[in-house]
Amino acid sequence: MKRLALLTVCALCVAGSALAQKFAFVDTEYLMKNIPLYESATQQLEQSSKKWQKEVDALNTEAQTMYKDYQSNMVYLSDEQKKEQEQAIVAKETEAKELKRKYFGSDGELFKKKESLMKPIYDELYNALKDLSETKGYTAIWDRATGMILFVNPSIDISDDILTKMGYAK
Repeated sequence: MKRLALLTVCALCVAGSALAQKFAFVDTEYLMKNIPLYESATQQLEQSSKKWQKEVDALNTEAQTMYKDYQSNMVYLSDEQKKEQEQAIVAKETEAKELKRKYFGSDGELFKKKESLMKPIYDELYNALKDLSETKGYTAIWDRATGMILFVNPSIDISDDILTKMGYAK
């Protein structure tokens, strides 16, 4: 009987502490749709992307035209002329690939532009989440759109406790 009473008290304590936690959800897609600066930044990125893609496409088209001309005139060309035209075609294809990498690569212009335009918006969103979390006492805030946790109160981080338990304390 004492054991049952003790288990009941422990269960109520655990349930009480779980109820003390406050969680919130946000929808970042909805938030972004209602931030005018985000829409403006998205349009700028789209315009730049289209402009740069046209440049890359123009070079690719030029390389394809050079190749078709080469194929149709190949029988009339000397070996040296063939070699020169082949090298020119390869150079044009390489130029197109390099331009595409410059604009759309992992460290390309589009990435840099997106970072410069979006970072202030994301920083503002994070700061608003953090301030609201502190004001309203939220332990964590989840994003409904992505399922990711956007903010967690650092007071509930037990990483150092885990390291201590494992013997790796600082």
